[in-house]
Amino acid sequence: MSAIAPSNPDPSAVIVSRYNTSVTGVMLDGAIHEYRRRGGADSELGIIEAPGTYELISIANAAAKSGMYRSLVCLGCVIKGETTHDEHIARAVAHGLSEISIATGIPVSFGVVTTLNTEQAQARAGGDKGNKGADAMAAALDAAAAIQAIDKATESPNPGVRFTPGLTPHDKAAKQ
Repeated sequence: MSAIAPSNPDPSAVIVSRYNTSVTGVMLDGAIHEYRRRGGADSELGIIEAPGTYELISIANAAAKSGMYRSLVCLGCVIKGETTHDEHIARAVAHGLSEISIATGIPVSFGVVTTLNTEQAQARAGGDKGNKGADAMAAALDAAAAIQAIDKATESPNPGVRFTPGLTPHDKAAKQ
């Protein structure tokens, strides 16, 4: 999470899977809390439900193309089952969301937990592993701020962006 919370973030949307709602609902709460913590108004935050994690792709595509949002947060939960179905879903969603972000220039944050079991999913949805919904919102807002800084710098007679205000390093390796 950023040490400095940018105030009044631009309009964003959270697209949340209704599948595994015991996990995605907690992640949604975390995303909303992070948006508010950064000064975002509820009226500027869209919340769009998706039937499942796979459907995040088409809904995110429509939201990105709508021009209504500066960033998107996609929340889902894929838990390993008896087959490799989970791997196919996770890979397709990751690829689809990254393609949308590249094609539209709108940051699309991947807030999809992909776990071996329910306990691992719950640990990442407000448990001892944090809240990946809040993390995904922070990433989306930080990416939108970085893109805005780049856009602003290109308008300057001496363009260049060295640092994006508000961003701090996140070093997971240092915590181990």
